Amino acid sequence: MHHMNLAEFSTSTSWISTPDGDSPPSRKPSVTLRALLGIAGILAMMVWSGSSLSAQSTVDEKSVLVAPSASSFSALSSPVDTRYGLFDLLDHRSAYGQGVFPEPFLVDDSDLEVNEARVDCLYSNGSGQKNYGVNAEMEKGFGLVTLELETGFSRNVILGQMMQGLGNSSFGVRGPLFQYVSTSGFVNSTLGVAFEVGVPVLSSLSQNVELVPKVFNDLALGKHFTLQSVFGESTLVGPGDGGGLQTFEYGFVFGYTISHKELSLPHVYEFIPMVELIGNTELNKSQPSFNTLQGDAGFRINLQTIGSVTPKLGVALTFPLNQAARQSSSYGIVTSVIVEY
Repeated sequence: MHHMNLAEFSTSTSWISTPDGDSPPSRKPSVTLRALLGIAGILAMMVWSGSSLSAQSTVDEKSVLVAPSASSFSALSSPVDTRYGLFDLLDHRSAYGQGVFPEPFLVDDSDLEVNEARVDCLYSNGSGQKNYGVNAEMEKGFGLVTLELETGFSRNVILGQMMQGLGNSSFGVRGPLFQYVSTSGFVNSTLGVAFEVGVPVLSSLSQNVELVPKVFNDLALGKHFTLQSVFGESTLVGPGDGGGLQTFEYGFVFGYTISHKELSLPHVYEFIPMVELIGNTELNKSQPSFNTLQGDAGFRINLQTIGSVTPKLGVALTFPLNQAARQSSSYGIVTSVIVEY
């Protein structure tokens, strides 16, 4: 599902050693399906109206200042009505989709992406096990809605036994519901919804369909600081011990954008130190309330545009933050290469 993380390695390998619980099958999947249908309806309306919203944004371009990045974002100086969209829930001054929010390492992306491709590599080492993973992703924006396609390969070595194979092929969609920008422009927030469907490829690591409705918030404070928050409920549908497993997933991405004017590194447009928190709490099966919490710290380097292509590089060190996370990993390294075109 979505971005690789150590907690997912832990969850997938726990199916090997943990027998199925005695608890009766949960009825929550129907709730998840209703949530998926509701989100799908909302995003469908946004796709349908995307062309008119884009046209309105173009018409108002002369009277509204839109930020190209967190380091150069400034607010609208004149008292012009900047609300638009369905029930005027959106704001032309929003930093959403303007390159303000850095791409996360392990937390799901939530910003609008127009044309982007990325490859991530993850290595983690823990007590008696080593995990390797490669993840590939493409994103395409239509109006305010982003569509996502993702797949990956993992190899897990646990006590000398190896499991490897392709993970689910995931299809995702996301978009904003409400935007708030303070008068001064210091507070810039976007609340949105998303969902992902993971389609199994029937490998040793991909046996179940995964449904993940999510909500997110992208918050920019001033010229430098950003906080991205994502909350979702994953439901696995299919055979084996994993079938029916429900997990509450949450993530936070803290970023501090430093522009080339503030830090003159050769060919570097922006330097962004980042810290992430990633948590997974099982809601049913044999380990209800079992929670793993991990973090990572690193940086992204957004290079200057080459023609129509903007390369973005990143590296981060991952680490467990509670005892449950330490069962699967003591440390890890994630590298990321992103190309916007």
